[in-house]
Amino acid sequence: MTQDHTTAPDAAPASPAPWRPTRTVAVILAGGTGTRLGLGIPKQLLKIAGKPIIEHTLAVFEAAPEIDEIVVLMATGHVGDAERIVADAGFRKVTKVIEGGETRNDTTRIALDAVGEGDVNILFHDAVRPLVSARIVRECVNALWSYSAVDVAIPSADTIIQVDADDCITDIPVRSRLRRGQTPQAFRSGTIREAYRRAEGDPDFAATDDCGVVLRYLPGTPIKVIDGSDENIKVTHPVDVHLADKLFQLAAAQAPRLTHGAYAEELTGRTVVVFGGSYGIGHDLTELARRYGAQVFPFSRSSTGTHVERAEDVAAALKTAFEATGRIDYVVVTAGILEKGALAEMDDETMDRLLHVNFVGPVTIARQSLPYLQQTKGQLLLYTSSSYTRGRARYALYSATKAALVNLTQALADEWAEFGVRVNCVNPERTATPMRTRAFGEEPEHTLLSSEAVAQASLDVLISELTGQVVDVRRAPGEPVAAVPAQPGPHRSELSADA
Repeated sequence: MTQDHTTAPDAAPASPAPWRPTRTVAVILAGGTGTRLGLGIPKQLLKIAGKPIIEHTLAVFEAAPEIDEIVVLMATGHVGDAERIVADAGFRKVTKVIEGGETRNDTTRIALDAVGEGDVNILFHDAVRPLVSARIVRECVNALWSYSAVDVAIPSADTIIQVDADDCITDIPVRSRLRRGQTPQAFRSGTIREAYRRAEGDPDFAATDDCGVVLRYLPGTPIKVIDGSDENIKVTHPVDVHLADKLFQLAAAQAPRLTHGAYAEELTGRTVVVFGGSYGIGHDLTELARRYGAQVFPFSRSSTGTHVERAEDVAAALKTAFEATGRIDYVVVTAGILEKGALAEMDDETMDRLLHVNFVGPVTIARQSLPYLQQTKGQLLLYTSSSYTRGRARYALYSATKAALVNLTQALADEWAEFGVRVNCVNPERTATPMRTRAFGEEPEHTLLSSEAVAQASLDVLISELTGQVVDVRRAPGEPVAAVPAQPGPHRSELSADA
């Protein structure tokens, strides 16, 4: 639809006085039923990265300083589900969770009634766009100081064609002038109310887009467009679920670092148990956490005789830490071995050792750790490898166990959410550790991530609220890599490294 920017007799008059809204309200549109996803529940209740989609979405607006209040328009019959999510997550800005209407027109009218009268900024956002950024929210609100209607859009990477009833091309618009609309859409309350008031007199009115209502019924009102993002996708089709899940993984790796004082505040008095804490990532994490005031208990086969695949060894290790401090807040599993060789040529003993240390061990630790982590609402942190996305020749079992840990992470995050226990998995790129050196020999330092960097990223994940995520850790350009010292001890290290 093309907007006529000439002043029409019925156009909304420009506000002579500066806009002074009393508050800014985010309206989360969660009326979808998940039909196109083939689900038995509304798609906004589907879990991605360990949480329902709507919880991710609400968290963005809850954290946005520009937002004063949140109203949720939920699918019929599922208001209780949304209320439980709000309560469990502790969202304080959510003031109402109410049923949406049968049509988009009805839903917007219900939302306007819920917001009430007065001069208010209103942002309408699809609940199933959980990757909306704080930047987009901020720019929408800021734009309302100058414009009474704001849209979010991104350029179209594809050529758009127009067809007739027989699916024959009738026009190919110039792509450079086309945009793909997203949400939020933001309005001064008087503008969107007036647009819908005028639309009520049109028997053919059917809204699918609130900016479209302003465009049609208030043709003299400029609608400002701000830049959206490729990540701000709408979860509509099955493939969108997989895309959103991966995008959350990538976003998690960018968790902000804290100041030294903030780390100390988070970790002082906390107890960390590290399985595989003798060398490499586990050792560096142990030293780093201690530096910030945590009480850390490292266990490994070489230093404490702890075999992670033995339930009795794991139980004894956890008991030691708990009896010493009275709590266990974080359990970290960096223990792992890498055995190269064709599967057909690998002996039974090697296969058994690799499977037990790399997979049975983390499973055993998870089972034994849960009672302790329930008490502190703590976190279990596992480690995978880039090879989890694609099995590679000559270390098939290693790749398979790393893929299994990713599935274990995501499954346990769902299972343990009711206990308040978080589960995450760190996926470092090729890392300079003793295990990697033994397996691959000396490699150019500029191609490897330092184990200290992985330890720091791991600490950021531990003190975050993330759960169910595979956090990619990548080497920043120009980052120095510490030399890997020659380590005495067993032939096979108990430290996980990306291979």
